[in-house]
Amino acid sequence: MNLHFGKVLSTCSSLLCLSMKVLGIEFAPLMVPMHRRYETLAVASWFFLAAFGGLTSLLVSLYLLFTRLWWLVPLYTTWTYLDRHVGESGGRTNVWVQNWRWWNHLKNYFPVETDYSQGFSLDPTRNYLFCCFPHGIIPVGPFTTLANTWSEFRKSYPEFTVKLAVLQALVLLPIVRELGLAYGAISCSIKSLNYELSRPEGGHIVNLMPGGAVEAYNSQPGKYKFVVKKRKGFVKVALKNGSPLVPVISFGETDLFRQIDNRVLRNVQEFLRKYFFLGLPPVVFMGRGFFQYSFGMIPRRKPITTVVGTPIEVTKLENPTNEQVEELHDKFVQALVALFDEYKYKYVENPEDQHLELQ
Repeated sequence: MNLHFGKVLSTCSSLLCLSMKVLGIEFAPLMVPMHRRYETLAVASWFFLAAFGGLTSLLVSLYLLFTRLWWLVPLYTTWTYLDRHVGESGGRTNVWVQNWRWWNHLKNYFPVETDYSQGFSLDPTRNYLFCCFPHGIIPVGPFTTLANTWSEFRKSYPEFTVKLAVLQALVLLPIVRELGLAYGAISCSIKSLNYELSRPEGGHIVNLMPGGAVEAYNSQPGKYKFVVKKRKGFVKVALKNGSPLVPVISFGETDLFRQIDNRVLRNVQEFLRKYFFLGLPPVVFMGRGFFQYSFGMIPRRKPITTVVGTPIEVTKLENPTNEQVEELHDKFVQALVALFDEYKYKYVENPEDQHLELQ
């Protein structure tokens, strides 16, 4: 009797741990380890803040104007205005925020790892410009593998201060800006990059997505299309500061979401991005939900490996010519393509059929 009951209990437990598919929808297992629930909650809340936090805070501010707390809105608006240049002068990192265990759960959700097996070392007396591809819907790779204090990379290079260059709008929008600045975000403007890379003491790394938010449109599972051909501003910044350029590719970044790819829709999205969304791409994407894997707005649990290439040496030039910019840009693009071609056999399915597209 006890043996029979044990078999039944074991069978029930196995069923609870299996995902179920009903009407084409794949539901999550009923029995999920608590650490995985923490990870899902961490990534869902982070993605909501990154994608919709600015709009939500603006709506909350509008609501407060019609309540007894209306005075908080002009007070905070004044503070934001007076503090508007902080994103272009090194930001305002908060060690306590950077050490939140929340970031560790976020990192473990996918999970992520860093591969810098090309055999190089970083000089703590110099500043580096890490040029990260692809942008993805939201750049999870650079955020979790390079800027995250819980990451393997940060533990390997504790002497470096790592900053994440983001759209200027993200360091101006209420509430969201405070969390972003505390995490280590700075503006991606030329002024901001020059400020960070010209630090005389060295030991600073700036993670920049040269493809920009526009590259989010190219994010499709299993595809790698980088916007880099006409992006040369980052090369000029590197030359003016003598900062080595480091090609970085996050394999798996484009597998987190599916999105609708339609020419008419793309034109509408670009119009909205330029004139209404402060440069943020209004992409139409599909991920997973809290309790099912078929649809939703949470990134899919896919592994991401960020490969850090060998730094490209840069000679400091106060006024680089167009020819010098072109020469270094060509050298960087060649290194980026070579990095992809080398590591796709390790981190991409069907690597023989996978080719890097450049825009």
